[in-house]
Parts: sequence; structure tokens; C-alpha cells
Amino acid sequence: MNMHDSERIAGLLEAAGYVRAADDEPADVVVFNTCAVRENADNRLYGNLGLLLPVKKAKPDMQIAVGGCLAQKDKGDIVRRAPWVDVVFGTHNIEALPVLLERARIAREAQVEIREALEVFPSTLPSRRESVYAAWVAISVGCNNTCTFCIVPSLRGRERDRRPGDILREIQTLVADGVLEVTLLGQNVNSYGVDFGDRQAFAKLLRACGTIDGLERVRFTSPHPRDFTDDVIAAMAETPNVMPQLHMPLQSGSDAVLRRMRRSYRKEKYLDIISRVRSAIPDAAITTDIIVGFPGETEDDFAETLDVVRKARFAGAFTFQYSKRPGTPAAEMPDQVPPDVVADRFARLVALVEQIALEENQAQVGRVVEVLVAEGEGRKDAETHRMSGRAPDNRLVHFRATDARPGDVVTVAVTQAAPHCLIADQVLGVRRTRAGDAWEARRSVRPSGVLLGMPALRPRT
Repeated sequence: MNMHDSERIAGLLEAAGYVRAADDEPADVVVFNTCAVRENADNRLYGNLGLLLPVKKAKPDMQIAVGGCLAQKDKGDIVRRAPWVDVVFGTHNIEALPVLLERARIAREAQVEIREALEVFPSTLPSRRESVYAAWVAISVGCNNTCTFCIVPSLRGRERDRRPGDILREIQTLVADGVLEVTLLGQNVNSYGVDFGDRQAFAKLLRACGTIDGLERVRFTSPHPRDFTDDVIAAMAETPNVMPQLHMPLQSGSDAVLRRMRRSYRKEKYLDIISRVRSAIPDAAITTDIIVGFPGETEDDFAETLDVVRKARFAGAFTFQYSKRPGTPAAEMPDQVPPDVVADRFARLVALVEQIALEENQAQVGRVVEVLVAEGEGRKDAETHRMSGRAPDNRLVHFRATDARPGDVVTVAVTQAAPHCLIADQVLGVRRTRAGDAWEARRSVRPSGVLLGMPALRPRT
């Protein structure tokens, strides 16, 4: 979602007359779009702001802006901690950034503007997409859940849904521009439709995406197990361009921990959803999020999480050590788990996840898959030069370099496997696409001028 917002921020600045600075040119404007899910985001922001202080002293007219969830949370504290920041804006008013920069420039003082409610839906704003072949499409913003560890609802607000017609028109416009793949975004995509009283709205939206000519791949993130229903599974299975991939956060395999997290489902329900998905889509790759060391987690609780990992056989998992976020109920819970215990459990979980991911990837060896070529030169090693891309199930594939361009589709035979990727030494065919043509055209245009976003400082959620 932050990446989607960052593209909107870049689009807003371009519409206001700014252009991106080349990597070897000094920037006049640097924008940080922040996350607040984990404490590490705070540390990275203030660390990066510290690195820019000598640059700001050498170039006083350079402007620094901070937006996103951390800005929504910390508000004026950012300017107090880093007085060389020029603009602070929140999650609900990214459209105000160009005006705030101008005000700060004229007034010669920091501008802090944080709104408490969304006035302009981000997807109505101009965008400067990083990818020529893939796009993010927000179907909702905000969240109505009350997970005890999560600060996002208080920063993003309650869920607001876009109308299906608006979403489909945006997708059609993207496809006309050469986009082959869209990812539908929401804090809880399964609850899409709550705003207009249609509980089957998400399944209907997936099916409607299947009617758009030229749209080859549809993905979505993130669903909540509580709201995952059979109509969505059927829509996934029966809509050819909806990819055989599911990222569904588990967070914990212990019912006791899930209750304390206020997650509204239990271990057996989660495993039952996975069973139904695999029954309908046998080749689906399922990934997840898992938190280790939630307050009160015992060794038995952790063993339940490992049990779910073994039974679910995830193709991969984003694993996290619990991060206390001030203002959340979990931050005040007793029995906070000692850091050394958390670190030990985390290491054991990662080892199991990687072992299973490797076994699942080894089962892919010999398969022929279509890879949507990713941007960048790919992976290099001593013996060969490889390009990279994603299979339909979203597995990362490194393949022997060809004349394919980002946005083209390459058919390959998988020859090797690793925990986090597949390797294909046999390239069976290359399909040129309009997205590849667009990438080639974009490459010939050298950016210059004012920075919209420095690659080294891109936000990471």
C-alpha cells in the first residue's frame, strides 16, 4: 500500500511540475513515505533523516518531506526530533504535498498538516508507476478490525470501499496503457463491499476482472481468514486470469494467542480454508505472515505455530519478531516474552519455513512455467547471467538471459530449486508484449531535475 501511495506522490509532484532527479544528481526534494507497523520503521526514518542533515546544511534550499503512517502517528514530533524537515503530511492528505512544499518554501518554516479523515481517495490522484507491466489498484482503504498488535486502523481509519465500476474503469485504463498484471489492494480485501452492503462484492470483482481483455494476471492482498468464503475460492478457481496464489496471514497457530491477538478465527478454521483452496486450485502457492513472541506466548503456543506450518506447507512466509507498538492493547499486556526467547523461536521458525519452502520448490523442478519478466538486470554469478521474473503462482524464477525485456513473457523449464526461488536453464520461448515496448521506450528517456524518490531510500513496508 505504501508503494502504491508512493507512486501517487510521485504522480502528484510530476503534475505540479517536478521531474525525477537522476541517480548521480543532487536532489532538491526528498520524500519519505513511511510505515508504522514495526519499530524498525521509526529507526530507519530517523536514521535516514540524520544522514541527510549534512546534505541539508550544505544545500539549505533542499526540501525534506515525511509522509505516511509514521507521520500520521508522530505528527509534530518529527519536526521536533528533526527540525531540518520541511513538510510532514499524513495518510489522509497526500494530495496536499505540492502545496505544503510551496508553503514551506515561501514561509521558510516547517509545514505540518495531519488530517484525521480521508477526503480524497488515493486512486483518484495522478500516478507515476514504477513498473510498465504491473500496477497496484486499491479497492479499499482503512480497516475495521481491532487486532491488538496493530496500529494501522488508528492511522488509516475505518474501511472505505471504492465502487466496483470505478475500480474496473481504472484497471481498463491501465490495461490500455500496456499493463498485464494488477494487484488489488486492501487491508482486508475479503471484507470489500461492507460500505455498500454486498458481502459477495469481492468475489464478483474477481470475476469481473476476468472479463477485461488484455489483463493477463490478477492478484490480491491481503485477505483475512475470518472473512474468507467459498464464493471467493470459487471465483479464484473459475477466473482464468486470477493467479493460483494466496497470501493469507496466519500470525499464530495457537488458539490462545489468536484470542489475545483478537484475530477472530482459530487454527482449524485457517487450515480448513487452505484445504478448500487446494482442493479447488491444486497448484496454488500459499504464503503467510507469522509473528513470534506475542505477549504471553508459551513454548506450547509456539509449538502450535510450528504444527500449522508443517500442515500448511507454505511456499514462503514473512516472519516477524513481535514489535511493541505504543498505543496498541498488546503493548500493555503482561508476560512480554524475553528477547532471547523470541530470537530463539524466530530462528527455529525460519529454519522450518525455509526447509518446507525448499521442498515445495523442489517439487516444481521439471515443470514448464510462464514467467513475467521483472525490471532490472536480474541475478549475476560467476558462470552465467540470469534475468528474473514471476511465475503465475508468484514464485520468483531466475532464468538464463535472453533478449526478453521487462514486461515480456518467457516460457521456461524449471531445472533447479532454492528456498526462495526457482532456477530455469531452459528457455523455451519469448513472447513480446506492449509492456516490453513501453519499457524500452522509457529506458531511452534519461530523467533529470528534482527528485521524486531516491531508490536507496524507497519505503519498505
